[in-house]
Amino acid sequence: MGTKNSTLVSNFEASPQEMNSAHQLHGVLRIAQGTVALATGDLDAADIVMLAPIPTNASVISIRLASDDLDSTTSLTWHVGLHTTAGVAVDADVYATSITLGQAATAFTEYAFEARDINKTGQRVWQDGGVSADPKGLYYVSCTVATAGTAVAGDLSFIIEYVVN
Repeated sequence: MGTKNSTLVSNFEASPQEMNSAHQLHGVLRIAQGTVALATGDLDAADIVMLAPIPTNASVISIRLASDDLDSTTSLTWHVGLHTTAGVAVDADVYATSITLGQAATAFTEYAFEARDINKTGQRVWQDGGVSADPKGLYYVSCTVATAGTAVAGDLSFIIEYVVN
């Protein structure tokens, strides 16, 4: 019978012991949550809904979204990604690509790894965005309308969990 250690365990057992990054072991869990009331004019193709600002050095562990029925023709799709606080896309679909959220009323569903590979677990937000170095600021977690439908006003709710050190 063999034993395989994660890097966190290997670092702990090393002599001398090696430090693990706090965002990967014993970091502080933070939550951004809320609801955005969307009008029909907020649901056109390429419209962006900024959900919450999170630090670029954080590590996203969960993005859960729920919505009312926002589309009477079931063609509405969204990307979930990152934008700068100036509104510039860092990676508009890093977390989820063309999800059908809002085509019908939807309970909370997990999207942090719909498009992002599971081997990115523990990676920092700036790395998720594909930038070469931490800009040391905030990015918005965002939803971008990928395909518009026949818009119906309603609510979009979110719970974003992330770890900081």
